[in-house]
Amino acid sequence: MTDDAPETAAARTLPPWWAVLLVALAIAGTAFAIGRFSTFDIAPVTPGDTSAEAGFARDMQVHHSQAIDMAMTIYRSTDDGDLRALAYDIATGQAEQKGVMYGWLVQWGLPQAGGPTMQWMSASEAGHAHGGSSSAPLSEQEAREAMGMASEAELDELGAATGRQADCLFLELMIRHHEGAIPMAEAILELGTEPQVLAVAERMKNAQQFEIDAMTSMQQRLGCSG
Repeated sequence: MTDDAPETAAARTLPPWWAVLLVALAIAGTAFAIGRFSTFDIAPVTPGDTSAEAGFARDMQVHHSQAIDMAMTIYRSTDDGDLRALAYDIATGQAEQKGVMYGWLVQWGLPQAGGPTMQWMSASEAGHAHGGSSSAPLSEQEAREAMGMASEAELDELGAATGRQADCLFLELMIRHHEGAIPMAEAILELGTEPQVLAVAERMKNAQQFEIDAMTSMQQRLGCSG
């Protein structure tokens, strides 16, 4: 009788057979699910061609391109150290963001251009404030004006200007340019769902408002009338 005691005690320390079976089934089920997902190569859902994210990436690349051009124009011509440093920051910062947005569209398998300018904003509060609606989209010229873009004549004037006249003209044009970008960032923050896009838009909005304040102070320092 004493010989059976150790065997009985050992048996009591083992988990019930049904518990072992449940653990085995759980492991098998997890492995099966992983295998199924791998087999079907399920990918996360990405923004589509008519999404707010795609429209934002396309329009903001165009917007940034002009800002880079204007910033490099004044960077090469100004004698004001603070303005030159700001122009460098704008050019390099927006070039980096432009590259990021280009990369999004490549990652999503979408073309770099498509759809009317600013049409993606029509459902947002910012879009309504700029006169856009789904039934009456802005013309290309109206959209560029709403985005704060400089005209070809203004760009030519900036390129030909020198000294304080060039500095003040740049500040006037770039403040307006930034003021056009902020509603675009606000629109994607309202309409978008892609986390990486929302994070960049939030940083963009804050940075451009900071730069507007800096440029307004420069206007006052330089005695610009604008």
